[in-house]
Amino acid sequence: MSTFGSAIPISLFGESHQALIGITIHNLPAGVELDLDEVQNALNRRKPHADYHSARKEPDTFTIVSGFFNHKTTGAPLTILIENKDVKSDTYEQNIIRPGTSDYPAKIKYQNYNDYRGSGHFSGRLTAPLVALGEISNQLLAQKNIYVGSSIKQLYQTKFDSLEPTEKNIKSLYYSGFPALEPNKTKCINTILSIKNTNDSIGGILETYILNLPIGLGEPFFNGFDSFLSHVILSIPSIKGISFGDGFSLASQLGSQANDPLTINANKITFEKNAMGGTLGGLTTGQPIKFQTVIKPTPSIGIPQRTINTDQNKNITYTINGRHDPCIVPRVAPVINALSYYAVLEFMIRNEGYQWIK
Repeated sequence: MSTFGSAIPISLFGESHQALIGITIHNLPAGVELDLDEVQNALNRRKPHADYHSARKEPDTFTIVSGFFNHKTTGAPLTILIENKDVKSDTYEQNIIRPGTSDYPAKIKYQNYNDYRGSGHFSGRLTAPLVALGEISNQLLAQKNIYVGSSIKQLYQTKFDSLEPTEKNIKSLYYSGFPALEPNKTKCINTILSIKNTNDSIGGILETYILNLPIGLGEPFFNGFDSFLSHVILSIPSIKGISFGDGFSLASQLGSQANDPLTINANKITFEKNAMGGTLGGLTTGQPIKFQTVIKPTPSIGIPQRTINTDQNKNITYTINGRHDPCIVPRVAPVINALSYYAVLEFMIRNEGYQWIK
């Protein structure tokens, strides 16, 4: 299902090559002023804007058709529409399965009735409305001084050190068009451009921080903060893994190495490190949330690949002709940031109700 959430339920709709895509956000309190220019700026950071991005150039301007009047929310469901204006569907064939995409399982599940063009409802195109949701969540959370930002931790075979999770760094990354600080940014761009020239693609790892959360957000077991966050993050197309804190490296550590010691200084309880990534038992600890996501290489590449023609029932070699990113990692960062803000808003309302939102 393309619906999610309980305090702030959302419904995502549309397909990559249909007329429009959009999102409906339920239960926003009435009377909240929204800065629509900042929503547009967030959408601009997600869309292609460089020669190492997809050649599909959607303007991603949006229209609000319900739930907003005289610059403020009305209490009705807020529905945002974004038109698909730069669509080229002639490169897609229903009978040819593109390796690495949803083509095959969607074809079987929906008995050939699915819109296969650009992966239809499974396309990364659907992340644009999610970015709008995230910026609205960000604006509601501003009075809580909560910040989210992501940085490239690994690009293909090149690894980078974690950055210092200061408010300055995190805010800089959130408002940047590229998820890395110099000199890593230049090195990443050069790597992507070199891969583009080979008609191949690469993936990577993004590291995300959430700052200034209160202690105790989350519920035991099935609604832990990290389990809820993982659910929404893993819903983003192209993401194949998530880990928190020291992640999989914890498997090679002793308990004496992995645990985060606590200390009291001037009557203030602090942790000496953050190997657990800011959660314990599904509850936030007050430390920065730190998690990593694995983004696979873009599956649509301009290199011959082995696949099948389902109409002819035979094996073929096929080269995908289309407009695709040689590396989707930079454009995934704004989506991770957006859904992180949404997850925080969901839990803040569950904990404190709506009264704090102004």
